[in-house]
Amino acid sequence: MRVRRSMAILLVCIFLAAPLSGCFGNEDKPSLENSITVSPATLIAGEFQGMTISAERDLSVFIPYLLKNEVSGLVQNSTIIDIRGGESMQIQVLAPPRADFGLVMVGEYGRSNWPIRAMNESWQTWVEEGWNDVSSPFAIERVEAINQSTLNTVNTSSKDGGEVTIIPLAIDRPISSGYGIEEGGAYATGFVNGRTTYNFLHEITDTTADPTDLADGARGYLDRWAGQGNIAYEDGALWLKSELESFGLEVIAHRFQFGDILGNQNPEAYNICGYRWGTEFPDEWLVFGAHFDIAPPANAVLLDPHVTGSRTYGTRVGAYDNTAGTSMVLTVAKSMADFDTRRTMVFCLWSGEEGGKRGSDYWTEEYVAEDNPDVIVTNYVNLDMAGVNWPGGGGAPHGDPDTTIDEDGYPKDEEVWPMRVYIGPSEDFNVTNQPGMTGLAMWIGSDAMGVEDQLSALVGNNEHSEDTWKVEAWLDADRPEIIVYEDTTARSDHASFQTNLGTITLGFGGLVDGYWCYHQTCDTLEEMEDWMDTTGKDYGEENTGTTNLVNSLDMISWWATYSFFHLDEKPVLNVYLE
Repeated sequence: MRVRRSMAILLVCIFLAAPLSGCFGNEDKPSLENSITVSPATLIAGEFQGMTISAERDLSVFIPYLLKNEVSGLVQNSTIIDIRGGESMQIQVLAPPRADFGLVMVGEYGRSNWPIRAMNESWQTWVEEGWNDVSSPFAIERVEAINQSTLNTVNTSSKDGGEVTIIPLAIDRPISSGYGIEEGGAYATGFVNGRTTYNFLHEITDTTADPTDLADGARGYLDRWAGQGNIAYEDGALWLKSELESFGLEVIAHRFQFGDILGNQNPEAYNICGYRWGTEFPDEWLVFGAHFDIAPPANAVLLDPHVTGSRTYGTRVGAYDNTAGTSMVLTVAKSMADFDTRRTMVFCLWSGEEGGKRGSDYWTEEYVAEDNPDVIVTNYVNLDMAGVNWPGGGGAPHGDPDTTIDEDGYPKDEEVWPMRVYIGPSEDFNVTNQPGMTGLAMWIGSDAMGVEDQLSALVGNNEHSEDTWKVEAWLDADRPEIIVYEDTTARSDHASFQTNLGTITLGFGGLVDGYWCYHQTCDTLEEMEDWMDTTGKDYGEENTGTTNLVNSLDMISWWATYSFFHLDEKPVLNVYLE
């Protein structure tokens, strides 16, 4: 995260500047600034907590964060409340998990329109750069609640309502008492956190011998090769089913067969999906998925490329591809299962992705389109190969020393590897085709994820070739550490949703083909940590591989969770179908 000015200095500057701004109302009234008390003044990051707002005079307050309605249990983005003098109101607010600055805005009683930040800047930058100096090009307006048990919502507007009073808040994310800094303790608190994801990843990829385990002979769940009637995959699928059920989800195992080119029906492992039914729109499904299968061996003997010096094909572990994605699905499912949502949440672990996304194809084509034709999949979030990316990097431990950029445009050696936020479908890389989803990804990343300085939206231009545009646009943008882009190709399960259902998708990933152990026996947790280790590097912070990996898993798990909350309230629809 970027190094920022002291929070104390920022808060002092805001309060000193406020009386000079001329935005605090009529002089014969107490100033809005001095008529409101917000407690606690320091919020705990990554937790829903009660924020009490007390007013000495009539005023309105805009709270620009995720909120939980205690009556309905539903989460929404932002609210505007009116408070009479002498009264108080408590709101359940989710403090951004990876930011240290927060705010609420105050205006005259009954105010409807308010200015907001741009999608690619944080609230802190918005304040520092003079939020009241000019009319804001970005604004929202109040949408009145239907009944008293519902909070007001907001919608975009062309009018910002003029100047506002800012009440700054500090946000603190405590370090876990159970883990040290080098174990990712800074990313182990909050109702979603990277250490939980890391623990799932460790449990599934544990190669410690277990002679009593007849499936794979290990404590973890190895040899998860789908499409071969494989007992190890079956064993792993049963474990997934048990985990999702323990979260309180209704779990449905979607078993199917897949015919080969000769017409033979091969035994196929199955998808495991956990469902939490929506309270308002149960036939609108918001799906979050990752493939659980791993690359099967091409030969009877799996060889370690670190030993042989050459790559073959196949893995027993598949830590990066795709136990990391699987672990994030489990983390988000475990946390989200406690929330009521408007739309049905579906958490799926797909089979057969390595054989050609067969599991997600079956689920979208047959289970949804044919068996449940009334169902609409509003959005899909995909996790595949995420974790080996910024903030790690700085040189692959076992790569081609003569190659710095892989075929997909991501650096192999002596560079920081970017994290990818990919969106589709898209038919033209030279323009933004899905502005709603791109804007949402940028909005979440720039503030709640705390990566404003690392974040960039990539788009090609007419001079970039179709094969290399991502590389060239990334280089043009001065190699940002986190890139948001619309992809005209899809190499994972999100392709099934785009093609079969016309669903707009959002995905998170890291280094792809430049990862030396991609589809290799060396794709282990230890290898991921090795690649993510920045100790002894000549750039950025020096952190252990575990610290950086937990940090990365934390960021992606939170980004996906925030996306789920936003998309439950307001799905982003595919512009090609509008």
